[in-house]
Amino acid sequence: MAEAGEEAEALSAILITHEHQDHVAGLAVLARRLRLPVFFTEQTHRAWVRMLTPRTTMSYAKWLEHVQAEKELRARVAAGFTDEIAVQPLSGIADMGHGDSPEPGLELSGETDPDFALPVEAEEPCEPPETRAASKADPTFLPVVEYFRAGQTFCIGDIDVNPFTIPHDAADPCGFVFHARSENIRMAVATDLGYVPPNVKQALKNVDVLLLESNHDLEMLKDGPYPWSVKQRVLSRVGHLSNAATAEFLLRDYDGGAHTIVLGHLSESNNLPELAKMAAEQAIGDRLSLLGNRIVLAGQHEPMKPICL
Repeated sequence: MAEAGEEAEALSAILITHEHQDHVAGLAVLARRLRLPVFFTEQTHRAWVRMLTPRTTMSYAKWLEHVQAEKELRARVAAGFTDEIAVQPLSGIADMGHGDSPEPGLELSGETDPDFALPVEAEEPCEPPETRAASKADPTFLPVVEYFRAGQTFCIGDIDVNPFTIPHDAADPCGFVFHARSENIRMAVATDLGYVPPNVKQALKNVDVLLLESNHDLEMLKDGPYPWSVKQRVLSRVGHLSNAATAEFLLRDYDGGAHTIVLGHLSESNNLPELAKMAAEQAIGDRLSLLGNRIVLAGQHEPMKPICL
């Protein structure tokens, strides 16, 4: 934000699309440092909490010992020895398949997007003292948590926020349409989706700025370095949009009304900015002009120039 000439202290809130690591790294530190409310769906918040909560593990041999001890305890209680001290139950144990299993999307969150891997939460020295103590006791502590539901509009200041469901392998992923009432400007954000379903097509109409995923080139992904399991996940209906899929949307379903189209969430391993932009420009065709449907790329390592409407 500093490189873009913006101040983080001016933020009013943080909105979370889903709990994968490349979308939440640094969340708790930033929210606590600036005392910001964080907006999640309830399912996404629960998944994020599970992801950050330390999990107790034990070896298979220890688990067998524990099970045997429980059996012996039950036998003694059944025989009338009711003064026995109960054995600690196995709740929280996550080893050998006998504990709570994480959400399917969470299991992949550290490896599904290698291009977007970010550091895990770290202690922030500028964190306020009262929240630093709370965060040490609970790494999931946030100053304020607000819940929203996809399809139900809510407001932050003078901006209306309309969240919509997207198809991705997370607990409850969503995109957003932001409507600045005073300027009557609408912007849509839609990344991390395996395809463009009807509800997303509808949400992306009548916007002035459209940020749309153009994650990978199909051939580069197939020939690239990812394990086959990750390639399958990226190509699936709950994975990511390819350049070709984004171009197909722009050709057949996009209403052509945006001032600027931003291509985002580009893979560093399986895409080239030139390929993403070329596919989108070919799809836009003669609708592309300096005054409308301008196509720009969102890089990973530097901010974009401001979009002025």
